[in-house]
Order: sequence, then C-alpha cells, then structure tokens
Amino acid sequence: MKLQGYKIMMFVLTTVLFLTVSFVYAETAEEYVERGSANYKQGNFTQAISDFTKAIEINPNDAQAYNNRGLAYFKQDDLPQAISDCTKAIEINPDNADAYFSRGLAYAKQDNLLQAIADYTKAIEINPSFIKAYNNRGVAYYAAKEYDKAWQDVHKAEELGFVVNPNFLDALKKESARDK
Repeated sequence: MKLQGYKIMMFVLTTVLFLTVSFVYAETAEEYVERGSANYKQGNFTQAISDFTKAIEINPNDAQAYNNRGLAYFKQDDLPQAISDCTKAIEINPDNADAYFSRGLAYAKQDNLLQAIADYTKAIEINPSFIKAYNNRGVAYYAAKEYDKAWQDVHKAEELGFVVNPNFLDALKKESARDK
C-alpha cells in the first residue's frame, strides 16, 4: 500500500512540475505569429499554419494570426480555408486592409473577380497607398475586360512607385487597343 501511495504522490508531483515548467516556458501568441511568419517566408507553409493555429488557440482574437494563416492556406491552394481565415480576420478587425487584400487574392485565384475587386477596393479605401492592391485590382479589371479601370489602377500603382510587369502592360495595351 505504501508503494502505491508513493506512486500517486510522484505522479502528482511530476504533473505539477510539468505544468509549472510548461507555464513558465509557454510561448505567447505573438511568438507563434513570429515563428509562423518565419516559416512562411521559408516556404514551410504546413508548419506556418501550425504556428498560426497555436497563436489563435492562445489568442482567438488575433486578426494577424488569422490573416497570416489564410495566406499560408492560399499558398497551399486551400482557397476556401484561406477565405474563411481572412474573413475571420476582417470580423475581428474591420479596418484590416491586409486581410481584405489577402482575401482578394484567394477570390481572384477562384476567378471570382467581382469579389476580388470589391476586396481590393476595400483595402484601398482603408489604405489609399496600398500599391499592391492597386496593381492586383488592375489585373482583376483586366481579366474582367474593364480596360479603362485597369489602366487607372496601373497608373496609380506606377505613381506610387510600383513597377508593373511589362508583360502585363503589353497585354493590356493589346487588349485595350491603347498605349496608356
């Protein structure tokens, strides 16, 4: 009987020690976001998703973690999950231009041009200097055969310092039958 009591006491002490050590060394949501971002930049999208998921578990209101995880899902061609995560980021922070832009990327890849254009437009409304949003909206307008609007966005992106892909400019010139 003494041996069983000793085993129970050791189990309790080991559990308390483990929980104490885990608490002391637990990473914050921000640290998981940073680690996830590093993994994303290295192309380790599965690990990035895992890191962002841990950040969300720690802080379910971390809009950046949702947006970043959405981008990692986008890179893995899981567009419904990418859209879902970006939408959640927008619900948490409706002024998150990056989340609108990211969701626009996923919609554009699905050929849902109207929704992509709407999201790029919202990103621009929130951040009028969002160069990539102008460029991507211009590309979406081009795909939708709205060439005048595509030109407007190309000019705005260039005005803000973006170097527009010359192949895209050639295609836009050809399809719109104009030089600028």
